[in-house]
Amino acid sequence: MTVRNLDALFNPKSIAVIGASLRAGSIGEMVWSRLSAANFTGPVWAVNPKHRQLNGAVVFAGIDDLPDTPTVAVLCTPPHTWPGIVGQLGERGTRAVVIVGQAREPEGKDWARRTLAVARPFLLRVVGPSSVGVMTPAVGAVLGAPSCAIAAGGVAWVSASNALTNGVMGWANARGLGFSRVVALGDEADVDVGDILDFLASDSRTRAILMAIESVRMARKFMSAARAAARNKPVLVLRTGHDDPFDALYSAAFRRAGLVRVDSLDDLLDEIETLGVGRVAASDRATVITSDRGVAAVAADAFAAAGDALALWPEAARASVAAVLPRARLENPLQLGDTATAADFGAALEALAPHRETGTAFVVHAPTHTAPVAEVARVLIEQQSHAYRGLLVCFFGCVDQATRDALHAHGIPVHTTPQRLARGFARLVDYRQGRELLMQTPDGPRPQTLVALDSAQAQVMAALTAGVAELDGERASRVLAQFGIVVKAGSAGPRSVDAIEIDVRLLNHRVFGPVFEFKAVGALGLPDALHEFSFPPLNPVLARDLVMRSPRARELPAENLLIALTALSQAVCEIEQIVALRLTVRVTREAVVVYEPHLTLAAHRTPLAIQPYPRQLEETLDWNGLLITVRPIRPDDEAAHSAFVSAMSPDDLRLRFFSSVRSFDHSQLARMTQIDYDREMAFIAVTGEHDAIETLGVVRAVADPDNETAEFAVAVRSDLKGKRLGLLLLIRIIAYCRARGTRWLIGEALRENTGMIGLARRLGFEITATEDPGVTGFRMRLTETDAQTGALPS
Repeated sequence: MTVRNLDALFNPKSIAVIGASLRAGSIGEMVWSRLSAANFTGPVWAVNPKHRQLNGAVVFAGIDDLPDTPTVAVLCTPPHTWPGIVGQLGERGTRAVVIVGQAREPEGKDWARRTLAVARPFLLRVVGPSSVGVMTPAVGAVLGAPSCAIAAGGVAWVSASNALTNGVMGWANARGLGFSRVVALGDEADVDVGDILDFLASDSRTRAILMAIESVRMARKFMSAARAAARNKPVLVLRTGHDDPFDALYSAAFRRAGLVRVDSLDDLLDEIETLGVGRVAASDRATVITSDRGVAAVAADAFAAAGDALALWPEAARASVAAVLPRARLENPLQLGDTATAADFGAALEALAPHRETGTAFVVHAPTHTAPVAEVARVLIEQQSHAYRGLLVCFFGCVDQATRDALHAHGIPVHTTPQRLARGFARLVDYRQGRELLMQTPDGPRPQTLVALDSAQAQVMAALTAGVAELDGERASRVLAQFGIVVKAGSAGPRSVDAIEIDVRLLNHRVFGPVFEFKAVGALGLPDALHEFSFPPLNPVLARDLVMRSPRARELPAENLLIALTALSQAVCEIEQIVALRLTVRVTREAVVVYEPHLTLAAHRTPLAIQPYPRQLEETLDWNGLLITVRPIRPDDEAAHSAFVSAMSPDDLRLRFFSSVRSFDHSQLARMTQIDYDREMAFIAVTGEHDAIETLGVVRAVADPDNETAEFAVAVRSDLKGKRLGLLLLIRIIAYCRARGTRWLIGEALRENTGMIGLARRLGFEITATEDPGVTGFRMRLTETDAQTGALPS
């Protein structure tokens, strides 16, 4: 399970506290008192057979005595009671429980297993055990025992550590900062970090996500959820456990998913300020505004140390500032002078506003007699509209609570040192760059004939049939040759002065499954040129990002190396029987040569953490006398997809997208073509090859993370309507979703779209009404399941 019933945790209609108490120091007392003080607007019920009243509230002896079904329950009782209580709650229809209580090992795990077994038939979600709680401050839903009150804000906090969660909440509370959601996962017996990321990815209350985790349980779910979240909002993660020899692999996973890894708790705490208060769209350049030369020097050093670049101003920007601030020192940092007033800071923002090349505005100020902090803050609030990318400030020396709260109320983050300000900006830039990497359009896969791919598969299967699990030398070379990888006979020999050798391994990590390790040593004992982990599938964009992290990247023949790395990835993705691999890639200025390949084979392999392109779903067929290929969409289809959209009439676009559409930009097209094959499928019908591909039609289905329901849509090029291409595509997406075990396929169309409605009716969809009288809905049950348990009938 993933997001199923998590809405009950974050937006409950009613809450029951099982084991509520007034005994000082007990879990039941802490949970009840925190919830009672949170001003939750719905019913709150206490359950404890030992009490009749708690602070004037009626106490119910048992769950069966409750006046209604609680949406969510908080369990404060001993472990041996959990299965029975959860069973009663499930029978009544409760959708989630938070287990705050702890259990000693080894009995604790046993009681947790029994509890999950009872909960599963009811689809009842369990947070914990040993969770300090799940909190949504905006609605007063405090489901646990946090150490302090929690204010509402725009950042979500997720961690398995109760102590860390309590510490962060206390830190934020002392600074007037708040949270959209707070989740202490505890032992993660059921709900884990991937589930929470899935929910937060589309949570309108959450502008950014901060996580502190030690490990990942289910790699594919985590990677899919993290990539979806990072496309929508910043996700920053602190991972404890740097002594783990595979810590660098976690860094690679976070980078591949678009997450920003931070190295310290201080950095993560600073982002509560930066992202929770402000709405800053970071450019990759910054302008610092200050008054004093010494402060300017400290700020410049801080930005340089964080790896940030101060913007180079155009002459027009200098002229604009000089016109209103003739005594200012016109460089970056902009120095207004020792006698600068609060008004001068506002004048600087206004003068720089038309010149977007100056980047994000940062005010760094120590209090002076002519420019007290409170007055500067007031001017910044008045002039913040001139900072088109947002405004961040650093008042070091002193800032009173009233001034800080006023800045927060107007969305202006306040940092205490230039170093913290600069590092916060660096992480915003990291997020933007990581998101752009997610959106990059790579070249297509190297064209390999089906004959070559089938030959490679046949060689591997023949070896396994003969009982051979290790291929090296010529036998390994023949397999790799089918992917365009040319292997030189013999060993690589001694290292040469101008060569870099990359040792490539495919290894099976206990969490992430098959992953690549690239390790390079420079010639003649020079320092390591590269040591990185990466996840298949690789494409040229991802391979380039990997290679460019080498300090000797400029010396590498990039294009040939990218081709070799991408081809190795394709071999691993296509041949699922390759469970391990090692070889040496020698890189010189002239060539890339592969030596000493060794392949380890097995009948079955741990699934890849990222679902690769499913080539097995490709199909070539004759359609109305035209040879077409129906296949899953690929990232390199972006140009053809853009042309496809452009070839549709304005009316057809309106019927497909429910509004007037002229064109799509790169980010929109990237979302259409760069899909997560684990959760989404888009089949396109195409003609032509390579650079001459034309897209004729597309059908896509996007499943919820639980694979309970998938929503479909279909579009055909306007000049091909009426030729049954939509029927062909829709039949295939129905079959695909049914094979994946999706329970329901649903869709909508404008009521005037009689063609789509007729097609849906013809294929057996039930035609349904929607809340919008102008929109018609359709739904089709794909698997016969029990309505309560979700299990297939016997």
